[in-house]
Amino acid sequence: MIGLGLALGVCVSNGFARFSYGLILPAMKEDQGWTYAEAGWINTANAIGYLAGALLTLAMVKRLPATRLFVLGMIGTSTSLLLSGLTTDFAFLTLWRITAGLAGAPVFIAGGVLATRLFPDPQRTALAIALYFGGGGLGMVLTGATLPGYFAKYGAGAWPLSWIALGLASSAFTLLSIWAVRSLDMMNSTTPVLQSSPSDERLSIRRMAFALVGYGFFATGYIVYVTFLVAWMRDIDAGPGLVSMTWVTIGLAIIASPFVWRGVLARYSNGIPLALATGITALGTLLPLGLTGIPALIGSAGLFGIAVFIAPAAVTAFSRRNLPQSQQASAIALFTTIFAAGQTIGPVAAGAIGDALGSIEGGLLAAGIVLAIGAVIAARQKALNDHS
Repeated sequence: MIGLGLALGVCVSNGFARFSYGLILPAMKEDQGWTYAEAGWINTANAIGYLAGALLTLAMVKRLPATRLFVLGMIGTSTSLLLSGLTTDFAFLTLWRITAGLAGAPVFIAGGVLATRLFPDPQRTALAIALYFGGGGLGMVLTGATLPGYFAKYGAGAWPLSWIALGLASSAFTLLSIWAVRSLDMMNSTTPVLQSSPSDERLSIRRMAFALVGYGFFATGYIVYVTFLVAWMRDIDAGPGLVSMTWVTIGLAIIASPFVWRGVLARYSNGIPLALATGITALGTLLPLGLTGIPALIGSAGLFGIAVFIAPAAVTAFSRRNLPQSQQASAIALFTTIFAAGQTIGPVAAGAIGDALGSIEGGLLAAGIVLAIGAVIAARQKALNDHS
């Protein structure tokens, strides 16, 4: 139950605060008369906030307990989602998307580190990490099952209420998460989890370079798919039923992914898990552009979902297996900072490509290529104890 409470953090910070925008974007774009670049900017704003939050968390990991960072982030994210439904002003929407990202970063980082402490052995730890990140799938199932039908019934102008509903749901999940982290505190009452013990060693960023760069490419590419997939489906006249089926498929695949990848995450200490996850995400992104029809869309959603949260799980596991405990929190925060930086580029760049070409398909193609390059780079990462 503690693991489920932690996973609700990813449900809120990612499934609701970040990914649900892909479902709400077409309605907001239509109602507000936005270009693709403007629509992309709103998610880039979220990524900018996430980058700032990751940097702030990186500075605070040695000063505040993980549980406090996690809880404060959950409260901030829930509040930002509620406020996003109380305005139609572009500047204020930008502000609340930034604050949702700012609050979401400590949830993601602190929760990930807390998940690594649930079990002592590598197999169970790998599963706990993957299950934690699988919480984002729950958020996608919930939003995919409700939002497309909601907009089909009430129209594009009803988008503010969707943000309010997500904020209320997030508030309820926050209460459950607070219970989970307090229970974990009681289990580990001696030392706050994110506080690092004194160490003369510094992170060897040079030796982690391929993983860091590959992860940056992953972040730049994957966010384009979740931002613009539904907008592209609307362009090809996909109905709300197909949109819902596709989004729910992504979420279910995310939930299933820990069981598919458990052995890979436990076995490898190098960049292979990240490379495989990034490569499969690339394949999922490119598949519906090369093939047509419902099977291609559902197959794309399944491939994307089965791999997308394994990339952050892979770098979390990489940090745990290769670094002393005193450096793990800083390493995860650094990976998340790189991740956040990549996310700031993807949506607005893909939106600009879409505006230039008159269709967002070109932006999705570019994202798939970026992901494929990232997979090649990540594959070159060796385990840090491998000096060959």
